[in-house]
Amino acid sequence: MPMSIKSMIVCGCVAAVVVSTAACSPRRIPPMTVSDLMEDRVALDGVLMKCNRDTEKARQDSDCLNARIAIERLAARVDPAVEAKRAEDFERSREQLRIAEDKKRQEEESKAKKVDAYHLPVIPVDPTPPPKDPQSPTVSQTNP
Repeated sequence: MPMSIKSMIVCGCVAAVVVSTAACSPRRIPPMTVSDLMEDRVALDGVLMKCNRDTEKARQDSDCLNARIAIERLAARVDPAVEAKRAEDFERSREQLRIAEDKKRQEEESKAKKVDAYHLPVIPVDPTPPPKDPQSPTVSQTNP
């Protein structure tokens, strides 16, 4: 079956259209990996800003998912030296506060007059006198 010139021209045009559309379409940029985002903080901030702007698209976008994972991993990563220094500073400030409060308490105690209950003067207490009302039940019981 010999090909006619018309069919060769049609096939050539179809091939040209396919090649031109493939060449003109933009290349798909692969999504950034979590480790790439963790290393490049500027790109991570850019991806997060894009995701925050379009929340509907952000739910399905792999860049947004990877950015969230990178943020969680960065937040979980704690440098032991920094944590140890933070704990040391906290203990030092707590000790200084305790010393200052002890000093303040001692000054207040020294200013206050101390009362020794064992050396107070003894004051006699008189019993209460009985009521003098003739109608009271205690008086009528004593005088039958």
